[in-house]
Amino acid sequence: MSVDVNERLQFFARLYQVDQNPELGMWFLYLTVLLLSIVVFKLGFSRKLPLLKAVVVYVFLALGCTFLTFFAVFLPVTEGLMVAAAILIIYKVRLNQHKKEQSE
Repeated sequence: MSVDVNERLQFFARLYQVDQNPELGMWFLYLTVLLLSIVVFKLGFSRKLPLLKAVVVYVFLALGCTFLTFFAVFLPVTEGLMVAAAILIIYKVRLNQHKKEQSE
């Protein structure tokens, strides 16, 4: 009984062909996870920080995304980040609309 790795890959891992070109595919997957993590962080959790503190936060975010990238090959990490980003975008848009309505 053999396991076909391609069947177990998540959407972005399959899109970036991690099984055929692992080095380039993993870099693309890492950048996708990192960009989506930054978007989710900025939309949901970020506060105005001094420059040095912001750099430290983003360095640790980038290090954490390294581990998430390995999980993202077989688990829906990237897809979950996309859903979180979509929900936070909708929330921010609705919040801005609500603030505009109250100020008028």
